[in-house]
Amino acid sequence: MTGWFQGTGDILSALAAGDSWMLSEAMRAPAAWPLGLIAMLALAMVFLVLYRVVPWTERNLEQTLMVVSYLAIGGIIFVEVFRRFVLSQQAPWSTTLPPFLFLIMTWFGCSYNVKLRTHLAFNEFRTAMPRAGQMACLTLDAVMWIGFSWVVVVTATKVAANSAANFQIMLGTDNIMQWWFLLSVPLAFTTLVARVIENLLTDIANFRRGNTLITQAVIGGD
Repeated sequence: MTGWFQGTGDILSALAAGDSWMLSEAMRAPAAWPLGLIAMLALAMVFLVLYRVVPWTERNLEQTLMVVSYLAIGGIIFVEVFRRFVLSQQAPWSTTLPPFLFLIMTWFGCSYNVKLRTHLAFNEFRTAMPRAGQMACLTLDAVMWIGFSWVVVVTATKVAANSAANFQIMLGTDNIMQWWFLLSVPLAFTTLVARVIENLLTDIANFRRGNTLITQAVIGGD
């Protein structure tokens, strides 16, 4: 295949073989971008179905991951500081695991932020616009979020594949691979896309029904 889809066969073959080195090399091809977009949108739709089938995930998925990661970071730091200064002992992974947990907390937190619409949106300016202008801005938000997430998903997946290909092990451990944690970045931005689509569907429904399109977002609200 030529053009944008050049290298599609190599990527699919690497995925089928489960060979991280082949995948890392294959993802240098242009096809990584359209395939990444398709995979991101398809997985986002899976998340949307999951939210409908299991309402608990729609309400609590990102929050749970954020809280668990935060408590794990705090617990590790507290215990290891005590062990270091009181018992003169310290687990070698105690300084390398928390940054990866922070990675999970941060990016799933970004998805949660999009769900609540607490990102910078200039709502004071938008509420003064006509309904068509408000809907246009909300649609532009969705397109920009999806485009930004697309870039992150593809590039972060390349980084994770390269890490797996080079057998990068988390410092201080014997068999914990870094790519296990690095995959949380494209996964988090895929959940973000799911939230973007979810919000856009709500906006379209509100526009058609004549309901209020833009409301004041509340941090920590549902």
